[in-house]
Amino acid sequence: MNDRTALVTGANKGIGRHIAGGLVAEGFTVYVGSRDAARGRQAVEEIGGDARLLVLDVGDADSVAKAAARVDRLDVLVNNAGINPSLAPPTESHAEEFRRAYETNVVAVVEVTNAFLPALRRSPHPRIVNISSGTASLTWSTHPNPQFPPGRPGSAAYRSSKAALNALTLLYAQTLAEEGVKVNALAPGRRATDLVPGAMATGGDPAEAAAGAVRLALLPDDGPTGEFFS
Repeated sequence: MNDRTALVTGANKGIGRHIAGGLVAEGFTVYVGSRDAARGRQAVEEIGGDARLLVLDVGDADSVAKAAARVDRLDVLVNNAGINPSLAPPTESHAEEFRRAYETNVVAVVEVTNAFLPALRRSPHPRIVNISSGTASLTWSTHPNPQFPPGRPGSAAYRSSKAALNALTLLYAQTLAEEGVKVNALAPGRRATDLVPGAMATGGDPAEAAAGAVRLALLPDDGPTGEFFS
């Protein structure tokens, strides 16, 4: 099983880097997806093991195509790259903020997933993990929840884009079920990353969230698909 290969997008920092490190520890050859080659090389050095740089800008179709051409077989794809362009509620948001959020958090996931599907289909146990957000849950957003009680409709662009990602997760899972591809989404919780202002000081350990993504990447063949985990 030491010939397994994984790709983690946005893996040069934050949760993505910890996911890449966790998969390396499990014996994977891991492509560290990074749009910045220098930062990607630094992450590869820090992760060690069989980590490899893959220059990949998920928002650039040409970059995605070139990266996919370099990978012959892929066992795990972790769509981790994401942005939160604004903390504003919808009434104070600009259309451009929504465009940026959806281009990276939704459209790019489709582009990357479809580009790497041929490689995933060569795997005997293909897995796709989409990094979502608990704030994307419509149920949690309309019922009491200690993380974000009703009446806090901020980050509208980010949260709605992650809700769309949850829908995509289900649609991909249903579409690819007969091929044995398991597709799930993970809400990592507020972590000490630069995604949200102040989170570096107040967020939880990114490694803990990464461990959840690694578990979904290692699901057995009778494991769940099309589900949302927190």
